Amino acid sequence: MSNINLIDSFQEFKDFKNIDRPTMMSVLEDVFRSMIRKKYGNDENCDVIVNTDNGDLEIWRTRTVMEDGFSEDDDLEIELKEAHSIDPDLEVGDDFIEQITLESFGRRAILAARQTLVSKILELEKDEIFKKYKDRVGEIVTGEVYQVWKKETLVLDDEGNELLLPKTEQIPADYFKKGDSVRAIISKVDMLNSNPKIIISRTAPEFLQRLFEMEVPEIFDGLITIKKIVREPGERAKVAVESYDDRIDPVGACVGMKGSRIHGIVRELKNENIDVINFTNNIQLYIQRALSPAKITSIKLDDDKKTAAVYLKPDQVSLAIGRGGHNIKLAGKLTGYEIDVYREADEHDEDVDIEEFSDEIDSWILDEFKRIGLDTAKSVLALSVGELVKRTDLEEETVKEVLSILQSEFE
Repeated sequence: MSNINLIDSFQEFKDFKNIDRPTMMSVLEDVFRSMIRKKYGNDENCDVIVNTDNGDLEIWRTRTVMEDGFSEDDDLEIELKEAHSIDPDLEVGDDFIEQITLESFGRRAILAARQTLVSKILELEKDEIFKKYKDRVGEIVTGEVYQVWKKETLVLDDEGNELLLPKTEQIPADYFKKGDSVRAIISKVDMLNSNPKIIISRTAPEFLQRLFEMEVPEIFDGLITIKKIVREPGERAKVAVESYDDRIDPVGACVGMKGSRIHGIVRELKNENIDVINFTNNIQLYIQRALSPAKITSIKLDDDKKTAAVYLKPDQVSLAIGRGGHNIKLAGKLTGYEIDVYREADEHDEDVDIEEFSDEIDSWILDEFKRIGLDTAKSVLALSVGELVKRTDLEEETVKEVLSILQSEFE
């Protein structure tokens, strides 16, 4: 293996691994000085010159010229007779400088050096990747899907570094195939068996925060502060924002003209509903805003137990709870209070929309009642079991069970 070929192969590692020039030169010099010590026992009188730009390597060895017969260490000294055979002008006490070729170390030593260098560069690169991403935790990264497995997806960044997107960190509606571009936040960086393991996430609240920073200049500039974000990934999110400048409407700025700013974020999160609300230290008002779009009649707080009893008109209850209970659950997380919802009794309007019972009664059963014009609890209770069985396609047992549920509402 020739000098230039060996260095070319080293240059290849430098190009692919993006290691800076001083570091590369230092690694190369260490490897070659190790070779010199193995052959000569000492490298203090040797200069190793590495040019990583063009692949040139020069090793120069300096020895002191001694009187014939007075040389005690051939690695550091050379006798006058031997020195004169190369340069007749040299005298005793002069420095004898010679260039050492890489070939003089032998093929085995060169191969060993290459193997050592490969190992050192790979180790160095792993450390560099770890340090680079450790400092970037919380940042958004864009990569290309390389491979999709059952429990995780392998993503490559623009430098070819491997990023892992576990299934648990994906939005339920996420579907990736090889070659797709994906955005996520760097959530965790570990060193596992000397290999950097970089975990990225699309479900973390910080991912939504970074998206807002990218879309809303006022947040990026610090004019608007995001106080808290809570999410049910792919379903719903609530974002509490605050502005210290009275001239800026934080909610309006985040949503944008006709929703222009928030639409991009919603699309990125697979149509996740995002509620942006004004933060306030007034807990009652904060809970009221957190339960949006429901309109609350009254709230009773227990600050010691961190609980809130919220009273609403019957037609607002389902809005407060939300589909799958996401709205009330997120409102509780956002405010730090456990929220209980109660229907407010109204003497003039005690009837309840049958949609309010969707958590207890299957939707296809409710649809049967609505099909024959019965859309409130009392309108159903006004008819007998026999009449309801006759007018719907429901079994008698089902009708009795529904009537029992509806009746309990008014007891």
